[in-house]
Amino acid sequence: MIIIRTMGGLGNQLQQYAIYKKMESLGKDVRMDISWFQNVDKQSSVLQQRELELDYFEGISYRVAKPEEIKGLLGRLWDEKESFVSKVQRKLFPASTPCFLESDMYHEEIFALTDKYLVGYWACEKYYADILKKLRSEIHFPKSSHAEICEKNEEAIRRMTETESVSVHIRRGDYLEGANRALYGGICTNDYYEAAIAYLKEKFPNAKFFFFSDDIDYVREHYPSEEYEMIDWNYGRDSFYDMMLMSHCKHNICANSTFSFWGARLNPHSSKIMIRPSLHRNNQVCIPEQMKELWQEWTLITPQGKVL
Repeated sequence: MIIIRTMGGLGNQLQQYAIYKKMESLGKDVRMDISWFQNVDKQSSVLQQRELELDYFEGISYRVAKPEEIKGLLGRLWDEKESFVSKVQRKLFPASTPCFLESDMYHEEIFALTDKYLVGYWACEKYYADILKKLRSEIHFPKSSHAEICEKNEEAIRRMTETESVSVHIRRGDYLEGANRALYGGICTNDYYEAAIAYLKEKFPNAKFFFFSDDIDYVREHYPSEEYEMIDWNYGRDSFYDMMLMSHCKHNICANSTFSFWGARLNPHSSKIMIRPSLHRNNQVCIPEQMKELWQEWTLITPQGKVL
């Protein structure tokens, strides 16, 4: 049995679900461990508490790992505070331990595993690029219970359909706080966004840019133009409709955020251009040839504004 640890925000949850569906397509007996969302203490390392948003979607289905199945595989329930002995054993003898922790951008070996508990975020496009079309057909956003939100989103979709629409995601919020600033800050710079916008303007002079952000006031101040429209009404539990709207744009400029990665991945336009930063985190090293191989359908731009 393969059990996938499910944790983090919506983008990460979708990636873990995509790995689940990929494993399922390979004939694996697979489950998802959702216990992280049932114990707030397990989320103590993140700055914003998360909900299991996968269950909001229509068309998503998965089998939940029972506590006895997790114990049967690990010998215990998952504990974020792994013992020193267990860490050493896992690093020295990875094949002999029941837990596999993501430690690199891409691990092709996970698809040959049996009886493993997988812990990671699995952001790399190569993991599930071949099943994205199927995932798009399965993942459906429900209608908001708020009539005003539905109307605004439907009107935005109309404008996105009628124009050469481009979504632009600027994530600030938790990326400016504490350890997150060191890990995620300074990647999606002004140079990055200027280069991405210029890249698409060169190809589509009449492009219309729709901005999404957790700090929309900052965006209004820094991007004052009639060709820029701010999407500023999807808040709280309705915030995931921003991802839905991103997916209706014809092209996508992403932050170093899995939320906008999935806005682009769910975009069904066959001629779409998807742009992402060359780095996701500051503890990564960008090797252009490797990144292009792992993210084959994407345009990569560095923090300095260079198109790779």
